[in-house]
Amino acid sequence: MSPENPARIKFRKQPKQERSIHRVDVILSAAAQLIADKGVSAMTMTELATAAGVPIGSVYQYFPEKAAIVTALFDRHAVLVQQKTTEVFSAVKSLDHAVDLVCGVIDWYYREFRGDPTYMGVWLGTETDRDLLKLNIQHSNRVAEIFLKGIEAYLPADSQIDLQARTQLFSHLIGASVRLAIMSERSLAIRMLNEWKQVIRATLFAEPSGEATGNRQTILQNSVTDASSGSSRSGAD
Repeated sequence: MSPENPARIKFRKQPKQERSIHRVDVILSAAAQLIADKGVSAMTMTELATAAGVPIGSVYQYFPEKAAIVTALFDRHAVLVQQKTTEVFSAVKSLDHAVDLVCGVIDWYYREFRGDPTYMGVWLGTETDRDLLKLNIQHSNRVAEIFLKGIEAYLPADSQIDLQARTQLFSHLIGASVRLAIMSERSLAIRMLNEWKQVIRATLFAEPSGEATGNRQTILQNSVTDASSGSSRSGAD
């Protein structure tokens, strides 16, 4: 079992038969409604079983604890975002076009989840659980990988941009900014997202300054030196 995805946040038993799949869907639908109404922390497994109209044993048959239910709901949102990202960035024509597409995805993201109270409840649930937070970061990094794959061919050969680091950073910041907008008054939300898109247009593919490039090279050199020193000490021991 991967330490990034421990058993406590996974299905205890994967539903395979049609009846089992239906029962899990009923449980997750009830969980989504409870989370939308009162949040993850206030939902109990007993309350969930009652809302779903199933025995408590049926809930535990598939989900070892509440975190696994949050994971299942989070995965539904994550798959939707990743599918949209793949669809959009499979057709990049240039870096300028890529920036336009990023801004379009931000608008889609906001529209898609603005009216979905379960999304915010689930996301907040991932923020208060270390294992779920790691899952959230994995999703953000996966979105960054999809974006990177779509645009890396258009980056100049002499570019000094650390594309992996930058795409992961922007992926995380875009998600955070959209969630802030979702939780804000609608007029302010639109204004904040418009400002954020202007920042993206100015910085997403901006080359680092000479000082920043020098600092990056120093950090990389120090990392190599530290790694070599560590290997030497291990050999001496």
